[in-house]
This record gives sequence, C-alpha cells and structure tokens, in this order.
Amino acid sequence: MLYIIIALVVIVLVLIITNIRIVPQSNAFVIERLGAYQATWNVGLHVKMPFIDRIVKKVSLKEKVFDFPPQPVITRDNVTMMIDTVVYFQITDPKLYTYGVEQPINALENLSATTLRNIIGELELDESLTSRDVINTKMRSILDEATDPWGIKVNRVEVKNIEPPQAIRDAMEKQMKAERERREQILIAEGHKQSAILEAEGQKQALILEAEAAKEAAIQKAKGEAEAIREVQQAKAEGLKMLKDAGMDNAVLKLRSLEAFEKAADGQATKIIVPSDLQSLAGVVTSISEIAKK
Repeated sequence: MLYIIIALVVIVLVLIITNIRIVPQSNAFVIERLGAYQATWNVGLHVKMPFIDRIVKKVSLKEKVFDFPPQPVITRDNVTMMIDTVVYFQITDPKLYTYGVEQPINALENLSATTLRNIIGELELDESLTSRDVINTKMRSILDEATDPWGIKVNRVEVKNIEPPQAIRDAMEKQMKAERERREQILIAEGHKQSAILEAEGQKQALILEAEAAKEAAIQKAKGEAEAIREVQQAKAEGLKMLKDAGMDNAVLKLRSLEAFEKAADGQATKIIVPSDLQSLAGVVTSISEIAKK
C-alpha cells in the first residue's frame, strides 16, 4: 500500500513538473481547456492542468517586419508598375491573433496588395513616383483599421521600390536629360545676363565718378577765382583805407593825378586826353599861382 502511495505521489510530482511553463519576455501563450479558449499567459511561471489544458499558440509580441514581394499595379493612366512594400506590425492581442483569421500573415500580405492596387489606381504615373509619403500614410491607415479585429497593430508601411516598365524608364531618362540641358542653357544665359548687367553698372559708375570729378574741379576752380577776386578787392580796400588814414583828401588826390598827368606829358605822345576834373584842377592851380605872384 505504501508503494502505491509513493508511486502516486511521484506521478503527481512528475505531472506537475512536466506541466510547468515559463513564458519569456515579449511573449504570450494562448491556452485552451478541453478545446475552448481558457487564458492568455503573459511573462512568468505558469502551470497547466494535465491532459485538459494545452498551449494552442506561442505568440511573439515583438514588432515584426515583412518584406512582401513586388506586386503588379496599374495607375490611373494605364501604366503597369511593380511595387514592393515593407510592413511593420506588432501583435497586440494574442487571442484575436489566434482566432481572428486563418494564416494572419498571408491575410496581411493579400490585404496590403489589394490596398496598394486601390491606392495606385487613383494616381497617375508621375503622382505615384512622387507621392510615396501619401501612399505610405494611406496604406498604414487602411491596414491598421482592417487588421484591428485580428489583434494586429500596423505601425508603418513603406513603399520599398517602384519599377515602371522599361519604355517608361527610357522616356523618363530622356526627359531628365532634356531638363538638365534646359537648365544648363538657362544658367548660361543667366550668367551672360548678369555679366552684361555688371559691365553696364561699371560703366555707369565710371561716368558718374567722372562727372563728379569734373563738377568738383569746376567748383574748386570757381572758388579759387572768387578767392583771388576777394583778395584783390581786399587789397584795394586796404590801400584806400591807408590813404584815408594818411589825410589824403580829394584836393590832394587830384593834385596827385595832375602830377601823374605831368609825367605823362613828358613822353612822346602827340595827343593827350585830359579829363574834365583835371582841367578844372589845372585852372585852380593857375589861379593860385597868379595870386602868389602879386
């Protein structure tokens, strides 16, 4: 009887030990009991009931990255392109991820392909090539909403590569080459224009400076002449003042003029013009001489 009890205890211990599970970090275990959902085990130590509990799915809660293969899409202007996308997603609800959809990764891939076709179908070729941010934002919003019942959170969607047909690529290269040549010609013409403008500005500045120099020279010349006239007039004024200070009145001045006339008469001139005032002065001198003789 004792052996039976010991055997039962050993069996129970073995069953308990073999049914102990440790859930690691960033993982979750989905447990079913008798075929029905029982619980979701998070990080830590757990013990399941032998024979009636089973681990249905081990789910990683880390963010996952799936690079889906290129998908053929048609733009609004009927150009077929190959586009591949990268989806960053994370499982937020292990229960919904387990029971929400069959093969959730395949479902996400098909959903991303159909969503991409719908978005590109509303855009023309040029818009598709230049609107990656718009495409990424729309896809992320649509996929996140559609995968919410599956317990999946779509964090980001990136358009990895867009490959137009070879004929379109050749035409785009020719267009880019023509555009580069056009820009080069514009830059050359702009350079010539700026050079001509700068040359004209230089000539204009030179003429202005030359005119300013001529103007300044004329001003300085006029100032010099005015200064010379002022000096002459000032000298005459000082001479007259000196004569006045020396007592030289009109009679003396006239007498001095007569003396100057007398000196002029000693010359070889045959005709002498005598001013009227000197004639009157001569008469006065003659009268004074006659009075003196008497």
